[in-house]
Amino acid sequence: MLNRTTIAAIATPPGRGGVGVIRLSGPQSYAIAEALTQQSLPQARFAGFRKFYDASNEIMDEGLVICFPNPHSFTGEDVVELQGHGGPVIQNALLARLLELGAIAAKAGEFSMRAFENGKMDLVQAEAIADLIDATSQAAARSAVRSLQGAFSSKVNTVLEKLIHLRLHVEAAIDFPEEEIDFLADGKILGLLDEVASSVHAVQQSARQGQLLREGLQVVIAGKPNAGKSSLLNALAGVERAIVTDIAGTTRDVLHEKISLNGLPITLTDTAGLRETGDIVEKEGIRRAIKEIEQADLLLLVYDLSQGEDPLQLAQAYFADHIEPKRLMLIGNKCDLTGSTAEMTDLNGFRHIRVSAKKETGVQALIDAITAHAGFQPEEDTFIARTRHLDAMKRTQRYLAEAREQLVVYHAGELVAESLRLAQNALGEITGDFSADDLLGKIFGSFCIGK
Repeated sequence: MLNRTTIAAIATPPGRGGVGVIRLSGPQSYAIAEALTQQSLPQARFAGFRKFYDASNEIMDEGLVICFPNPHSFTGEDVVELQGHGGPVIQNALLARLLELGAIAAKAGEFSMRAFENGKMDLVQAEAIADLIDATSQAAARSAVRSLQGAFSSKVNTVLEKLIHLRLHVEAAIDFPEEEIDFLADGKILGLLDEVASSVHAVQQSARQGQLLREGLQVVIAGKPNAGKSSLLNALAGVERAIVTDIAGTTRDVLHEKISLNGLPITLTDTAGLRETGDIVEKEGIRRAIKEIEQADLLLLVYDLSQGEDPLQLAQAYFADHIEPKRLMLIGNKCDLTGSTAEMTDLNGFRHIRVSAKKETGVQALIDAITAHAGFQPEEDTFIARTRHLDAMKRTQRYLAEAREQLVVYHAGELVAESLRLAQNALGEITGDFSADDLLGKIFGSFCIGK
């Protein structure tokens, strides 16, 4: 165990509740808990009822005490959990008393950091704890659980073993220089290299799905006033979240709604109608709308079919800087007023969908198009993943490509070996085999205090 201090933190969310949990971890956990309760502690992993005393020997609270001796605890250290009443005043008072008795206030994520340092979990599993807490859909929660149980780590470690095996072959060729050229040119190394590259690609594809489950998609609805933007948000969200009227300019601010479409977490944003206006408040709403448009993963341009407008001209007028087909989808609304059918077509390379937001006609086709745009195809074994994981795999692939070039073009064993070493380091960053301290601080600093 690497740490010698004892940390304490409130492990339950702020606010009133029936039960509040305070957690201690470190070598003095038992001594501090005995001083707080003025009594011996219960048997390991058995709950014992105790009173909690302040410095004046007055009873502050009462509740349950549970002890988890090292190394069989969450952090790998001696851990004590105090379950008292959940009011913020008493919880803060109990924490202050623990600090008086010698504990140190835990930093955000420090319990999980200690579990990682003490070998209780790898970095992917530690991140999965935070992802499970923050999950916004059942699919994301299930994927986070799979990562927590080691599914992602297992896939990465399997590829790492293949990569290490490949490095051994290359290093052996370098150690016997008279055989190096024949050894590198006989096709065995190239076959192993291509196999590793293929495995990295397969894991990357699964991780991409996990990243979408974790981070979701930023979808912005934009267009002229009275095109039906707010009605479309309500239809997609399944609730009347936005105010809908016949008065142009009803929406004057940005409205965010977090929803799940076909299992994909979506942050859906309704914006003020785009037009020239002298209204100061509406101008500010349009400025905010443009800001949201610039940051969108996907932009839905909603226009009124009954007005006979050309959506491509509208796109050019409003979104000249954001007009690439991969970011823009054309939504012809109010098809019920024109007698046209709800369908999806191609319009000069842009996806064009006719819907009736009011009658919710064509909405499911739009939902399917949005998830298809994201490339979202969740599988039963999808695991949660982060941007840093994908970045590490991209660098791994780049180093493997460099190794292949050195092998095929130059037959340079030492350069192949160096590229493979860099590839292993990059892939090892995912589970924490190779991680800089500043990276660890950034990751665990995003966790909840008490976790």
